[in-house]
Formats: sequence, C-alpha cells, structure tokens
Amino acid sequence: MLAVGALCGAALFILPLVGLVVKAPWPEALADLRAPESLDAFRLSLICSLSATAIAIVLGVPLAWVQARMEFRGKNLLRALTTLPMVLPPVVGGVALLLAFGRRGLVGSYLFDAYGIRLPFTTAGVILAETFVSMPFLVITVEAGLRSMNRGLEDAARTLGAHRWTVFRRVTVPLVGPSIFAGAVLCWSRALGEFGATITFAGNFPGQTQTMPLAVYLLLETRPDAAVVLSLVLVVVSLIVLVALRDRFLNVS
Repeated sequence: MLAVGALCGAALFILPLVGLVVKAPWPEALADLRAPESLDAFRLSLICSLSATAIAIVLGVPLAWVQARMEFRGKNLLRALTTLPMVLPPVVGGVALLLAFGRRGLVGSYLFDAYGIRLPFTTAGVILAETFVSMPFLVITVEAGLRSMNRGLEDAARTLGAHRWTVFRRVTVPLVGPSIFAGAVLCWSRALGEFGATITFAGNFPGQTQTMPLAVYLLLETRPDAAVVLSLVLVVVSLIVLVALRDRFLNVS
C-alpha cells in the first residue's frame, strides 16, 4: 500500500511536467521565444527579480542577524511577520501592498504628495511586490546559517582586537556565505515566479509590469502554445535552481 501511495504521489509531481514537455509546440518554440512580447516579459522578469534579490540581500541579511543574535521583546512576533509572506495568499499580499504603498496608502500617500513617487502599476511596484514575497526565503536561510555557525571564531577575532564591523565583514559573512548564496538563489527563483501580488499591486502592462508568469496567464487566452513555451522556460529555471542547491536540499544521505 505504501508503494502504491508513493507511486501516486510521485505521479502527481511528474505527470504535469511530462504534459508540458509532450504537448509543447517544439517546431514553433524558438519563434515563440523570439516574439517581442516574450522577450519583453523575459527582460522585465530578469531585471525585476535580480533587483528584488539585491534589495532582499541588503535588507534581509541584517534582519536575519538581528533575529539570530539579538534578544528583545517581540522577537517571536517579528519572526512570524517576517515569514508571513511565505504562507500569505499572494493576492492578499498585493492588497496589503496597495494599502501601504498605494497613492492613498499609509506610506504611499506621503511618497506621492511629498516627492511625486508612485509605486503601484509601475516597474518599481513589480520589484517591491517581488521583494515582499521572496525576501523571507533569504531571511530564514541566512538566519539558520547564523545559528549553526561556529561563533568561537568570532570570539577569537574580537579577542585579537578586531572591531565588531570587521568581525562581521571578515569572519561572519564568509562563514555564512553558503547560506547567503542559497537564500539569494531561492529568493531570486521565488521572485521570478511571482504572480498574485504582482498582478494585484502592479497590474499587467506589457513592457512595464508584465513579467513572464503574467505573460503566461495572458497568452493562455490568446496563444496557448506560446504560454506552454514560456512555462517550460520557468520550469527549466526551477530545475537549474534545484541543481545549484542540490547539496543543501536534495542530498539527504
């Protein structure tokens, strides 16, 4: 019975991928990838996902350090809020972003009135939405790395007279470098595949906010063959991510 259940479970993951490969319009695949809308969506996805990853590293590594090393009231609440976007329905995340950064939002109204900055339905809005949903993957990965590292090396560096910032830069960061890399790759792949928060907060405007997942959604109604080709591209990217992180997530021996 267990073998049958395992076989059915494996089939649940394998069959949809096989369906994509079998039903893909291979003769027209290259032409579909070279189509202007496909190239625009790919370019925008690459720019926005890499930008979101860079922001996540700048903001997420210090946040992970605070959660791993400091003790303060409300720490558990902060950790819960940090990981909330991982389980929050993406559309709800987009609505929350609108209420915070929209033209009438808590922060967005001030940004627009004082500086003329408008985030919703812009490329910057795409980057913000992708950062919101993807940064938790980096934070929890780096925090785990900080908790498992040998802190004796940091203590030794301080004993030798190294300044706290020097210890962080020369000792801590190299030691948690693999965790930062793994978290950044996970963050980037999640940002690349983001859909719900993006379409809610930034819309679906070709060349401006239409990333690859949004293009797939639109092409399903007009050019389903092209949608399948773009879907295969995202699958290949996901497989590359798994291969890059195989030692961390796939090696269980």
